[in-house]
Amino acid sequence: MADTRPRPPRAVPTGRLSRISKMGGLATGLAGGVAMAGAQALARGQRPRMRDLVLTPGNVSRLTEKLSEMRGAAMKIGQLMSMEAGELLPPELETILARLRDDAHFMPPRQLKSVLADAYGADFRKLFTSFDTTPLAAASIGQVHRARARDGRALAIKLQYPGVRAAIDSDLTNAAALIRWSGLWPETLDLTPLLDEARRQLHDEADYSREGVALARFGALLSEDDRFVVPVLAQDLTRPDAIAMSFEAACPIEALAEADPARRDAAIGALIELCLRELFEFRYMQTDPNFANYRWRAETGQIVLLDFGAARPISAELAEGHMMLLRAGLDGTRADVLRALEDLGFIRAGLAPHHQDAILDMADMGFDLIRRPGAFDFKGNDFADRMRRRGQEIGTDRDLWHIPPAETLFLQRKIGGLYLLATRIGARVDIAGLARRFADRGVAPGAPVSAAK
Repeated sequence: MADTRPRPPRAVPTGRLSRISKMGGLATGLAGGVAMAGAQALARGQRPRMRDLVLTPGNVSRLTEKLSEMRGAAMKIGQLMSMEAGELLPPELETILARLRDDAHFMPPRQLKSVLADAYGADFRKLFTSFDTTPLAAASIGQVHRARARDGRALAIKLQYPGVRAAIDSDLTNAAALIRWSGLWPETLDLTPLLDEARRQLHDEADYSREGVALARFGALLSEDDRFVVPVLAQDLTRPDAIAMSFEAACPIEALAEADPARRDAAIGALIELCLRELFEFRYMQTDPNFANYRWRAETGQIVLLDFGAARPISAELAEGHMMLLRAGLDGTRADVLRALEDLGFIRAGLAPHHQDAILDMADMGFDLIRRPGAFDFKGNDFADRMRRRGQEIGTDRDLWHIPPAETLFLQRKIGGLYLLATRIGARVDIAGLARRFADRGVAPGAPVSAAK
């Protein structure tokens, strides 16, 4: 099993000037590496491209380490680029982004003590009988600790990194400038939609009051579904920079790979069904499919759901658009599928016929999952490889380069993440049966409950 422990402690740069200095130091270091690599190439009689100079092993390591150290916006923009650029990015950049999807450094003890004092006051120790200073997890916005309240409640407490919320906008601007300068992003793709989505997500995820509402909302939505466990919000110990909830013991979701096949299939089927309920029934979705957000209780077979900072309402237009696409994929013509893809903004309207055919051929490969009767074996097929190869072929045609609207990005991430999880676990799920059931039901009427404060 992979080592999921956080990386070594390292203080989060807190002030605006210190964060700008970090980014400036990174740019200077990269520029020095570029100059050295360029000089060496010229001495060999070569005329290297800028991207080749930037993507040296030393620069890749330097860029990865500094962005991870800064957390916050620097990590988030890397995660979103990884999600949306697909096969258009160079493999060296994918190496960087894979690191940014992993656990971040955690705060050293002195900074942790300062954060606790800021959140709960100088006498914060009086609130707890125990507080584990080694975090359970560390990510882009904050880190999670296990604690026990004075009244005996076992808690998980997420503490926000200092300075991260105030630096979101400036960090994004600086990180984007660095990415553009480095040549790591294709010039023909507009980075602005990703920046806007990253900014929105970061401000949402840094709002712990908003996350508390989302946590309680999901608890209510799933209160009668005993397949899932949602932590209970501890409102009395929740602050603007700290959110407290019941600690729910469970093991990593990857442990399902060693479980009995029937339990394994049932758990992954429940998660896929939940995603469809979120889209078409709840119209409210937890959009971050990080494996660490799912835990499994072997003794009961239940799935513990964690981290609702990325939960968001789903508009009627988005839900109806995906229902139209689902029904077109099940029973419609290629023209129906094309119209649904255009309406959702997945592709540009008015593409040349041969471009339309290329997109629809790839869509047919995807819809084969929901048309094929019986259980789909996520591990025992080459579907992902075939889709990836087809995507790479399409990606060589710049006329087809296109980033969908920001409101669809989170849904692609959720579906893709669940596919990766199902493959990792090796589950077999009746995807066609689930798809048909929801297509027959349609979209639930009425507006979703907002996650706003």
